[in-house]
Amino acid sequence: MSKDFSRKSFLKKFGATTLGAIGMPYIITRKVHGNVEYLDSKLHQKKYAANDQINIAIIGAGIMGQQDVEAALENEGVQLVAACDLYESRLVRCQERWGEEVDTTMDYREVLARDDVDSVIIATPDFWHDTIAIAALEAGKAVYLEKPMVQHIEEGGPIIEAVERTGGLLQVGSQSTSSVLNAKAKELIAEGEIGDLNFVECYWDRQSFMGAWNYPIPPSAGPENIDWESYLKDLQDEPYNAEKFFRWRKYQDFGTGVAGDLFVHHFSALHFITNSLGPERIYGTGGIRFWDDDRNVPDVMLALFDYPETHNHPAFNLSLRVNFADGSGGGYSTRFVGSDGELEFGDGLTLRRSPMESVPGMMIENFSEDIQQEYIEYHKQKYPDPGPQVEEPNEMIFQIRNYVNGTTLHHKTLFDAMRGEGEIVQDATFGLRAAAPALAANKSHFEGQPVHWDPENMHIIT
Repeated sequence: MSKDFSRKSFLKKFGATTLGAIGMPYIITRKVHGNVEYLDSKLHQKKYAANDQINIAIIGAGIMGQQDVEAALENEGVQLVAACDLYESRLVRCQERWGEEVDTTMDYREVLARDDVDSVIIATPDFWHDTIAIAALEAGKAVYLEKPMVQHIEEGGPIIEAVERTGGLLQVGSQSTSSVLNAKAKELIAEGEIGDLNFVECYWDRQSFMGAWNYPIPPSAGPENIDWESYLKDLQDEPYNAEKFFRWRKYQDFGTGVAGDLFVHHFSALHFITNSLGPERIYGTGGIRFWDDDRNVPDVMLALFDYPETHNHPAFNLSLRVNFADGSGGGYSTRFVGSDGELEFGDGLTLRRSPMESVPGMMIENFSEDIQQEYIEYHKQKYPDPGPQVEEPNEMIFQIRNYVNGTTLHHKTLFDAMRGEGEIVQDATFGLRAAAPALAANKSHFEGQPVHWDPENMHIIT
């Protein structure tokens, strides 16, 4: 029988001392200078007694896993007690960074069996996400699950069901829902600052070996210090392959390609900002255009998404692009375009307004002179002179001061929820609605046809 984990049981473990102080992952204060508004991102900390400490463990202590631990430990009242990875060197590194008292293992089940572990960070390759997340929930652990929530769309339902069955807490690790700038964008769109949203576009281009997932492979790494057999999970047996262990994002069996690595971030942000449930029609295309190595996922990918009108937003279109061989040097930008303006993410957040003209112009030179005069009189009557108008600034820039790592804030959201001091935004349902359109873009690319998606009921329409 699975252990029952709930916020109530967790608070019982900690006692009543943490109950009265409701915290927020960040505080926004504003100071305006000209057309620049400064947002202060603050980590609202409080001190916790020793018996109120949250003990965490990391399962999958690679690049992202160790970054997650570092971000999590920036929060007060959090301690790393255990680390799990299938490569010995990473376990040694965890002890080098966070102390020899950190217990290490190559078997994630040993971590989940520990009574002193309250929460686990799951940062394994994508194909392990669902198995370990469900096992962690059933073991009574709170879960921080790296994005994408699942490798395959059909794996999302069982995770949602496990959360409901166990009463557990699960947060998907795409930090965009804890971003101060995204919170500001959400506010501006809700206030109608860009009019009716009709188009969103985003690109995330790179120009580097590491950016194309060609991560370092130690020459000494091999079956003698890597548990390759366990790594393969339920996949067909094959000899040790360093590329597939250290550079797993390049392979369909282990990862989710561009869509699962990067597109999913955009869906998390977009759905948070617009309160959208997702698109209904998806088309993905691309190919391997530069990195002619052993990978079998695109290094250039584009995708289009049709979002239907809902009570939260008008119908709009989304365009996403990633290029891993961008000769311009790479870069990132996101634009939310509406009928009266746009929001652009880049170096901060910029609001530009250019409302549609209220009085249309006249192009009447092709008419005879008498018809031109007739039209001028008609135009004056139909569009009377509105008189002098107050011209508002057409551009406003929002910048963050006192920057706090968004991943730190995102972990704090989970810790606050564990202590009864807040709510999770990016739960399992949100996580599936962010992951599914990205994974459907992969499906569309490989099958060569659009995918129709039901965003409310979360399934592919066949």
